[in-house]
Formats: sequence, C-alpha cells, structure tokens
Amino acid sequence: MPSSRPCRGCTASRQEEKEVEADKIIHQEKSEPSLICPPPRSRNYLPPEDIQSYLESHVKEIFGPSLPDNWQQTPLKENRLKYRLLAQLAAELGHAVPNSQLHLMNSAEDVLNFYSTPVKDASKFDELCAAELPPNLKIIWEQ
Repeated sequence: MPSSRPCRGCTASRQEEKEVEADKIIHQEKSEPSLICPPPRSRNYLPPEDIQSYLESHVKEIFGPSLPDNWQQTPLKENRLKYRLLAQLAAELGHAVPNSQLHLMNSAEDVLNFYSTPVKDASKFDELCAAELPPNLKIIWEQ
C-alpha cells in the first residue's frame, strides 16, 4: 500500500526550494528603490464663482420637483440619485469627492461645502521648502 507521505529526501529538497525562493524575494525587495520623495500631490481645484447657482441647477435637475423649499436641505438618501449628482459634478468640475468622504455627503449643503473649498496643488513638504527655515535646517530631495 503506497504511503501518502513524501519520502524524506523529497521533503528536504522541497524545503530547500522554498528557502531559495524566499531568498530571491528578499533580494528583490532590497533591490527595489525606496520612497525618497513625498507621494504625488492632489490636483489643484478652484471653485467657480457661481458654484451655488451651478449646484442648485444640478440638484433641481436630478432630484426633480420633490425638493424642499431650501434646496440645500435636499437629503441624499437615495444612492442612485446621490451617485448621479456626484458623478456629474466630478466630470464637469474635474474634482471628485474622495471615497473616504462619500459617507459625509448627506445633503446638498454638504456637497456645496465640499465644492466651495479650494484645493492647493502643494504638499506640506513643498510648503516647508518654500518657508523661511532656520539656517541650520535645510530640506533637499534626493534624485
């Protein structure tokens, strides 16, 4: 009756193969360059001057006649309509609500606040480089 366990010689060679593969992976990880510069910046966004009337027309178009008297109080409970509004605004304005903030968009007012906020195209590292630093402190990016 054949045994289901591999022979001792086979087990040893498989163990050696695993060790060699692990050594290759470790060597590859060491040879990959480390992150020297900061991560890429977010895109610049400057809200249009008429963002309130722009957003109001989109809300009225998508949500139809069932709006409250104050359009900013329009709830975004129905996910299909919320998606249509946010996707349309992202495409037209070139500025999308990040996934991490989607749950914060509960009303049209929340969307208005998001799209009314300008975004600078600079990271904190760039701001530090541009700032007047003490003479004993310098920031130099390695290339």
